[in-house]
Amino acid sequence: MHCYSLQLRKGDTIGEFLRSVQQQLAPEFREIRTTSVENLLYVKEDLIIPHQHSFYELIINKARGKSGPLFHFDVHEDVRTIADARKEKDESHAGKVVERHWYEKNKHIFPASRWEVYSLSFSVQI
Repeated sequence: MHCYSLQLRKGDTIGEFLRSVQQQLAPEFREIRTTSVENLLYVKEDLIIPHQHSFYELIINKARGKSGPLFHFDVHEDVRTIADARKEKDESHAGKVVERHWYEKNKHIFPASRWEVYSLSFSVQI
């Protein structure tokens, strides 16, 4: 696993983000140079986010994953005083970028076996 950061504009889509990722990683990773953006996947909180969605749309609409919000920017309480496995988690983890080929080859193995394609049904609050 490698950690990188990118700055995006307000309306950038996941597809545009993946294009920037490809350009940033191309000098270091030969296999990324030859793959198309359509063959890259963005995974956030065990959800594969389709290329047409924008980060802004997901944040404004408070998009939710299986265990809570996909993006959470609120002030947090001290985790040591409120650690309770029965409560919904609101911390947000870094997203992952993987090649579709890798996912197809490993989708039966953890962690890829947990990943599902994001749909609006995850965002509906009950």
